[in-house]
Amino acid sequence: MENTVNTTPETKKKRVLSMIQPTGMFTLGNYLGALKNFVALQNDYECVYALADLHAITVRQNPAEFRKNTLSAYAMMLALGIDPEKSIFFIQSQVPEHAQLAWVLSCYTQFGELSRMTQFKDKSAKHADNVNAGLFTYPSLMAADILLYNADYVPVGADQKQHLELCRNIAERFNGLYSPTFVVPDGLIPKTGARIMSLQDPTKKMSKSDENTAGFITMLDTPAEIMKKFKRAVTDSEARVYYGENKAGINNLMGIYSCITGKSYDEIEKEFEGRGYGDFKTAVGEAVVKELEPIQARYNELIKDKAYLEKCYSEAAPRAEAIARRTLQKVMKKVGYLPVAHGAYGN
Repeated sequence: MENTVNTTPETKKKRVLSMIQPTGMFTLGNYLGALKNFVALQNDYECVYALADLHAITVRQNPAEFRKNTLSAYAMMLALGIDPEKSIFFIQSQVPEHAQLAWVLSCYTQFGELSRMTQFKDKSAKHADNVNAGLFTYPSLMAADILLYNADYVPVGADQKQHLELCRNIAERFNGLYSPTFVVPDGLIPKTGARIMSLQDPTKKMSKSDENTAGFITMLDTPAEIMKKFKRAVTDSEARVYYGENKAGINNLMGIYSCITGKSYDEIEKEFEGRGYGDFKTAVGEAVVKELEPIQARYNELIKDKAYLEKCYSEAAPRAEAIARRTLQKVMKKVGYLPVAHGAYGN
């Protein structure tokens, strides 16, 4: 599903959609694996981005912290370079069409399809005291998120491919029953980026939910915290910097260094030839500190300007809803619902 389309100024830009949950400060893994690429995509595509706060409540949230985290995540996305003039960047719960289409699509999603979702199995095991219906059906909401906007492409990592395939199946099933309605999206494999792993257990993905806080870097960690975590990063006993088997820790650090500096693995090996892991860990940490410094400075400005943040998301929601409403109108009419009095579904 890798994208090979070359968008020229003469052709209409393809639309990309991506959403991320606002459940705590983003990690370096989120940034290098996805968010940094979101910014780059704005130059070549028509981008629709959102904070997926409806998805977030499949896990219990403290209301005050949830509101704070959502605003903080919005500010961080702007600090990273999401441009509200170039892209539509909204908050999912402020566009009610997401929930309405999700219900319709859940009736076109098979129980067996949902039961095979590996993330449901993983999260059910992790939150055994709260295996709720939303946790089971949220892939239908994810499909609604994508299909509402006629997205041509969805940036996907390895852990989201299964959900995108289900979305495509739902779209094709609905189109087959009622005539073409939805654009069937393709995955967009980022040209740069990496699957960033835990600094303490490099066999696991870096995650803010990791009980060991030394395993992840957040976007707001101080330079001292960042350097300390990298110096404590798990490696191996070989003490030679190169990419290879049984070197998960070093491979992970090389991936981080490569994403930030743009250097290839061969170039990194040559740079650190004859030097130990201490030098390498320091260099990686310093590169991360330098990368995050301007982002943190911009974030600190934005988070203090609540009026500006509110203006951005308040203006984005109607822009998103205008697109979503048109799609929902078509769906409701094709399924057979009567139009409401003001004609919202009959036009």
